[in-house]
Amino acid sequence: MTIRIAAPADLDAIMAIENASFPTDAWSAESMAAELSSEHSHYLVDEDAGAIIGYAGLRAIRGSADADIQTIALLEARRGEGRGRALLRALLAEASARRAREVFLEVRADNPGAEALYVSEGFTELGRRPRYYQPDDVDAIVMRLDLRAWVSADAAASHAGGSNPPEIVPKEANV
Repeated sequence: MTIRIAAPADLDAIMAIENASFPTDAWSAESMAAELSSEHSHYLVDEDAGAIIGYAGLRAIRGSADADIQTIALLEARRGEGRGRALLRALLAEASARRAREVFLEVRADNPGAEALYVSEGFTELGRRPRYYQPDDVDAIVMRLDLRAWVSADAAASHAGGSNPPEIVPKEANV
């Protein structure tokens, strides 16, 4: 499997996963295309045998104190393999490279698996936005990560034989 920087040509595959993962509140293709092309965004795709199985996005203005995890999604059949964690860690590494000190996100209150992943990486709940996800009336759990503490903990884990964020492979030009 390979995690690489997303390209505009990946939009259709990303949107297929987006629509399957978030059937009632998926982003539009136009919104996703704008994110993929924004200088303030960093989007990744996870490929297996040349097929995109997941994607993730970060919004982080270089030099800003904070960043936002915009989205992480995987094909349903590929969940539970650690690929979401790999994507999350790659986004956190990018946020650190952009000099962010804190990372924020919202997660659906009815998605305990995603919430548990974020907690396991050090995110803490700041509060809730009632009925944030429409039309489902599902609360958003707002979470925050002290990125400097995460980087220090990750460095300590790697020195003790833990895992580092995955290497990001640049997308080759489609000519």
